[in-house]
Amino acid sequence: MTGVGLVTALGTTAATTWDRLLAGKSGLGLRQPFPELSPRPVALVGNQPGDLNDFLGLAVAEAIADACLPLPQPDCGVVIGSSRSFQSRWEQMTRQPDWAEDPWLEALLHMGAIAAARQIQSTGPVLAPMAACATGLTAIFQGYELVRRGQCDRVVVGAVEAPITPLTLAGFEQLGALATTGCYPFDPEREGLALGEGAAVLVLESEQSLDQRGGPQPYGCILGAGFSTDAYHRTAPDPELRGSRLALKNCLYYSGLKPEQVGYIHAHGTGTQLNDDHEVRLIQSEFAQLPWMSSTKGATGHTLGASGAIGAVFCLLALRHGVLPPNVGDRGKSIYPKLVTEAVAAKAEVALCLSFGFGGQNGVLALGRTDSSY
Repeated sequence: MTGVGLVTALGTTAATTWDRLLAGKSGLGLRQPFPELSPRPVALVGNQPGDLNDFLGLAVAEAIADACLPLPQPDCGVVIGSSRSFQSRWEQMTRQPDWAEDPWLEALLHMGAIAAARQIQSTGPVLAPMAACATGLTAIFQGYELVRRGQCDRVVVGAVEAPITPLTLAGFEQLGALATTGCYPFDPEREGLALGEGAAVLVLESEQSLDQRGGPQPYGCILGAGFSTDAYHRTAPDPELRGSRLALKNCLYYSGLKPEQVGYIHAHGTGTQLNDDHEVRLIQSEFAQLPWMSSTKGATGHTLGASGAIGAVFCLLALRHGVLPPNVGDRGKSIYPKLVTEAVAAKAEVALCLSFGFGGQNGVLALGRTDSSY
């Protein structure tokens, strides 16, 4: 990974987001963006719910500049996912019966990825995966496969979400999943999730491509990944851990890693009763020596499909800077014994990023420092 771009409720650049995260800041606030719905804690990038393409454009521009790449990039692949895509626009159009043809066409499911390709002037392959909350990790690994197979020398990957809409809020409300005061991952008395907006974009490059152009020092490398599906329930994780355990085991196997080599885990950590309990039981069952772990959703909110890509960027920054990000929203008690409660210096060599989505979609991505051997 040679470039990163971040847009979150903590800031509209990777540096600002990272600095505020390490300081324990949160982008969550009690808001009522829609008068027909009760106030809820949400993480907005601005003062009002924003547009998907605006978030994505900023993140793509930052990642390309960070990788020191000139424009155009005609041969660069693009893999940008979103679990909700342009849902906010669709909801607006249902209230405007005289909407025109062009706005509808620009709001098709894959048009965020197309917008990114236009931005960098790419004529390479474009993919737009949707895998619920595992979308971000799915996009990153699809981009990795394009490079690994030699189809592309470099790929822009990531995910974006603008989920603060009446339907999304009402849906999670009906599920009983929304927090009322804040997001407190792994707290014994956690309330639920808090929705957030954001985007994360990364530039993946082959080692040969980077050497030929004399690019910047990479943030890290992809060691491997594991994906699975529970085939259990529409929203609840499998209590037997079968799917998530398979994803974790496959990630470690294909990465050539042993559990004790993992220094940090960026958890999915939604702050819901079922997810957090599931993750803790998974880690405790598969790691004899528990690694440090934290969730950053108490700071950024739950960005749904973008959350895995945002988590992957946080993992890369933790590996580069030797600092583990805190579990923002910690209230002094935890169901996991090695929770990172404040930013701590630790030179981890390997980090795992976990994502678990509706429908039992599980993803685990292994990232490593580029100056180490495993």
